[in-house]
Amino acid sequence: MAAVSDQPTSICIHCDRPIPAANIDLHSVHCARNLEKCKVCGDMVPKQHAEDHYLSTHAPVSCSLCSETMARDSLDIHKGENCPQRIVTCEFCEFPLPAIDLAEHQEVCGNRTELCQLCNKYVRLRERYNHEFNCNIIQDNAAGSSRNERPAERDASAPRRQQNEFSKGRLLFTIAITGIAVILGSIFYQRKAEPSNVH
Repeated sequence: MAAVSDQPTSICIHCDRPIPAANIDLHSVHCARNLEKCKVCGDMVPKQHAEDHYLSTHAPVSCSLCSETMARDSLDIHKGENCPQRIVTCEFCEFPLPAIDLAEHQEVCGNRTELCQLCNKYVRLRERYNHEFNCNIIQDNAAGSSRNERPAERDASAPRRQQNEFSKGRLLFTIAITGIAVILGSIFYQRKAEPSNVH
């Protein structure tokens, strides 16, 4: 165990460290000639490296994304939360883009529509979560009321659905027949027109 020195000390006026009183003059000369106190952090640094110390530790830095200049200790927060050029993702399509463009992109992207699988209606993406929540409540209520429906009412509503399906099928059939008739008519008309052109 090292013996505790009971030798008197003096505080160096340059570095503010306690120095044995017998060595204070020699230390003070060396300290004043070779060391410099950093004005920012107070550390003693060699005079020849004082500028490097400031530049590498305290000098303002530029953001590599937006070129804004700031204190070094603010850079990480800036890049992660505040930089307008940081990459973020759209909440609707998850497309990565700079934060400065996000609001404009989401204004357009949120107005796109998707088909709701519950009610077969097209819903804006920005309204999707509220719609799905409300749609689920309506579906749950409808399921509950159909369970409470009397058998006669259930039977009465069934033919209506079948009639709807029949009319959709009939419409598709009519469109298909009309399309075939137009194609056949145009082929017949072309064949009829060809012999009259030859003399």
